[in-house]
Amino acid sequence: MMCCEGTERKIIHIDMDAFYASVEQRDNPELRGKPIAVGYAEERGVVSAASYEARRYGVRSAMASTKAKRMCPQLIFVHGRMEVYHEISRQIHEIFHEYTLSLIHISEPTRHLRISY
Repeated sequence: MMCCEGTERKIIHIDMDAFYASVEQRDNPELRGKPIAVGYAEERGVVSAASYEARRYGVRSAMASTKAKRMCPQLIFVHGRMEVYHEISRQIHEIFHEYTLSLIHISEPTRHLRISY
């Protein structure tokens, strides 16, 4: 797509779907390398985020916890810490703003950075 007199528009897509799970693994070394899900393991629980290790078994965000446990019996559930995620997200946004002021909020873990004008 062309923009502004022959300048090609450049957009970086940042998808941090495993962000919450990665924070938990960063902060708790015992969880590193293991399939984890941030969410609630109860019958009506939902996976908020799944680690890459859990994704290998097909576990995904927004999946019912009971289905996730069937797909990955060794799945470890951890409760979310939204205040921690918000603070780390703020720090990440500060880094993004070092490269562009055009930050497009798609969803909580997903952003687009426009790096050409």
